[in-house]
Amino acid sequence: MKNVLITGVSGYIGNKIARALAQHAAVKTLVGIDIQPPRTPQNGLIFHQHDVRETMADLFRRHGIDTVIHAAYVLPPIHDRALMEDINVSGTRNVIAACHDTGVDHLLYTSSATAYGFHPDNPIPLTEDSPLRGNDDFTYSKNKKEIEFIFQEVIGEQPAMAITILRPCFVVGPGFANPLATHLKKKVVLCPSPSSPMQFVHEDDLLRVMLLCLEKQVAGVYNVAGEGTLAMAEMIRMLGNIHCPLPAAVMAPINHLAWNLRMTWLTEFPSPALNIMRYPWIVSSAKLIRDTGFSYRYDTHAAFDDFAKTVQNGTG
Repeated sequence: MKNVLITGVSGYIGNKIARALAQHAAVKTLVGIDIQPPRTPQNGLIFHQHDVRETMADLFRRHGIDTVIHAAYVLPPIHDRALMEDINVSGTRNVIAACHDTGVDHLLYTSSATAYGFHPDNPIPLTEDSPLRGNDDFTYSKNKKEIEFIFQEVIGEQPAMAITILRPCFVVGPGFANPLATHLKKKVVLCPSPSSPMQFVHEDDLLRVMLLCLEKQVAGVYNVAGEGTLAMAEMIRMLGNIHCPLPAAVMAPINHLAWNLRMTWLTEFPSPALNIMRYPWIVSSAKLIRDTGFSYRYDTHAAFDDFAKTVQNGTG
């Protein structure tokens, strides 16, 4: 890990790992690409405004890139599903091709536990050997599954390149800002009933996992999640809001109409995303702990509590 490039450097995770690597003694050159520059300028970061779907091998060669962190991904759902899939899937293929063409030593991809999908028959917990059944009606989960299938092909074809795939559950902390966070911060929070408990990993713990894998060039697939779970009602109570459960058969059509009408004050996600709250997708981090000796500083409750305190203090 000497010359490092981060895709999606202006995003939640990309920006956080960039700040850490800018201070890392082993890093000589730090390059970040994104379609928009980071909101806060980062000392030590060489930024290139670059679409992840555009050829980048020359950029890799120019900076002698040996390590790549692929964090570029369209997280908030958008109505143009074709564009979302093109950025997520085609962009990943393009990054892998550039790594192959330039002889990159290590590629770390931030996947997601959503690649397992949200299903009523999911085992508890899901392990790295569980099948990837990302829901085809929810683009985010579908693309995470598809991208992992692409990586499975590459791992066999590129034995010289160490590949790390991290599957975190929902990442939470002071920087937690996605459609779920927005939904939970509403004074009255509509939730499908019944709902399943959820799992969280603190953003600082995920950052520590990423740094550990980069420093030791850990290859393989690893779930990343804090211990324990939280019920929807408890999360909403911690935020000081009102839990309003609705039968899924009632909530889904209301949400569908609001999504199609762009009523963002009511919803920022399509109805298939409600399955995130309805069905279990609890993962085990036993493999990560066993293989690397990693120790979490936050369990699920403590991680979410840090987010809740940020919201209550008016800074989140």
